[in-house]
Amino acid sequence: MKLNCLFFLVFSGGIFLSAQAQQAQVNVIQDDRIPALLELKNQMTINNELGDRYKIQIMGYGQSLSQANQVLSTYKSKIGEWEGTIEYENNYKVWIGNFRNRLEADRALLRIKKVFPDAFVLKPKK
Repeated sequence: MKLNCLFFLVFSGGIFLSAQAQQAQVNVIQDDRIPALLELKNQMTINNELGDRYKIQIMGYGQSLSQANQVLSTYKSKIGEWEGTIEYENNYKVWIGNFRNRLEADRALLRIKKVFPDAFVLKPKK
């Protein structure tokens, strides 16, 4: 019995030592444009230009840039939890957030409507 245990310890120790002695090398060959594409994707993610996202519009249709800045400033001072931006599509609009799904947007809308009762959820076609 002791001989079997001793044999097992020596054998498993030998396997362990031989596994430690082995080294491997991996060469990755990739297209030179991949780093540039990854950087572009990172920039698009930062600028909220990637993916199907929902936003909340708190102002739009016919107001001036100064009014849009004032509305955005009011939003930031009273709520300010989500990022707000001013967009121009034939007129100035104030959009809030970058929500992954409609449920997140609807939850935020409940809070935003307390200050901006005309706010609504939209999914931009950008």
